[in-house]
Amino acid sequence: MRGRVFKRCGCRDPETGKKFNSDCPKLPRSDHGSWWFVHDVPPGPDGRRRRTTGGPFSTETAAGDALTDSLSETRDGRRPEDAELTVVRYLDDWLAGKASLARSTRYSYEEHIRLYLRPGLGHLRLVDLRDHHVEKLYATVVLIGRESPSSKPSPLLARLLEVRRDDPARRRPLSPTTLRRVHATLMSALNSAVKRRKLRHNPAEHVELPKARRVRPLVWTAPRVAAWQRTGARPSPVMVWTPRQAGAFLDFVSGDRLYPLWHLIAHRGLRRGEAVALGWTEVDFEDDSIYILDNLPGSRADTDDPDLDIYEDPKSEGSHRTISLDDTTGEVLTTWQSQQDEERALYRGAWNDTGRVFTHPDGNELTADGVSQRFERLITRFATIRREHTEHDWSIEQLAARHRMLADAIESALEFGPLPPIRLHDLRRTAASLTYRATRDLKIVSELLGHASVHFTGDVYTSVFADADRAAAKAAAEIVPRRRPPRTAPPTPPPARNNPQDDQFGIDGLRADDPGLDL
Repeated sequence: MRGRVFKRCGCRDPETGKKFNSDCPKLPRSDHGSWWFVHDVPPGPDGRRRRTTGGPFSTETAAGDALTDSLSETRDGRRPEDAELTVVRYLDDWLAGKASLARSTRYSYEEHIRLYLRPGLGHLRLVDLRDHHVEKLYATVVLIGRESPSSKPSPLLARLLEVRRDDPARRRPLSPTTLRRVHATLMSALNSAVKRRKLRHNPAEHVELPKARRVRPLVWTAPRVAAWQRTGARPSPVMVWTPRQAGAFLDFVSGDRLYPLWHLIAHRGLRRGEAVALGWTEVDFEDDSIYILDNLPGSRADTDDPDLDIYEDPKSEGSHRTISLDDTTGEVLTTWQSQQDEERALYRGAWNDTGRVFTHPDGNELTADGVSQRFERLITRFATIRREHTEHDWSIEQLAARHRMLADAIESALEFGPLPPIRLHDLRRTAASLTYRATRDLKIVSELLGHASVHFTGDVYTSVFADADRAAAKAAAEIVPRRRPPRTAPPTPPPARNNPQDDQFGIDGLRADDPGLDL
């Protein structure tokens, strides 16, 4: 294939108004015009000759190097039209071609492209994408939610904020976890571009991501609750209720329409997306089991914390699992099914039969975000009721009417005491704690939660299971019968130095080397 470099400018002939291009008389000057290259490419479908052009370049050498690269890429099979392919157009084509993606994965890819990659890199030509473009995007992404109201955002930050304008929840500071997921999406797309010969290498391959310390869940013990009441600060972004606290919450929400959902997550450890996606076809009342086959994604991750990398469980084949139901949970779901049938009859033709277990009253699907927000409001309401009772001396009946709740629920909140906050995702950790208390078997807990490995469960949940292990140690000690409480021997004084032979003796006057002394 033939190619050449040439110089041209934008000057026009004063008489005709046409551009001089390569015929400008000023081109011999080194400070006038710019360098370009042109070369042939394979003929199109009609067999006609085709050429591609590149530039501008500041020097003839740069244009020559670019010509060499372009010729090499053409020989490797890159199509001429790829030279003008933008990042956003490529990402759209790439995602459209991945027909076998799981719904949750597709949703995540769409979110990453829409919120980060399209506004951050979409305007660039794919062949022009470099590592510094990606690094600049990531450095700007971490400013979301931290931007100064007194300063004007950069054009890149302004584009990132514009796509979030109508959704305040997406303007929160982002965690390193979220950034790594965005990077994984970009890496997958660009690796595909390399395989399809649209790129010679992946420009994002060696981009370094910010690091963060990992955090593990902590239990809301009495001292931690007391400190939270004084300061309002959580000891950790990931907090777990004790069984007693979980029971107080379930008593409080016993009259809530979605009580069966809260009950199921608290007792059997479903992820919020798994609970929302659960269909009646996956509930087997005869076998007292439910089958987890799907996960409905949410638009905002529960893990988004500005400075921490929440130690979350990975999604794996273990996420597809069978969960046994206890008698109480089975009865709760049976009653809920009857209630849903009544709602179906009330709405008649307006009922939308989605087949989901948990729905709106008209049958429409719930969203993972909506469920999380409702959970947070219920915890806030718990605290509000206690505060209103203290400040205004309102009766249980007044509070029940004001908040449209059962009097028993109000009474349970007033009797229990303060209920510290957790995320909905952490409610399933309570299920892990309950199961471990009952079984002392990490494998059973790991399978219940759908973790990738038992090692992961033990690593993450060590602090959550500590109280159960202490209880087990106490129970084990109580098994050994004793006639009197254990006591220790009095301290042994140092040997007297006036008799050298005293150093040869140990306890109760026995020689330390006496064969009858078992040290």
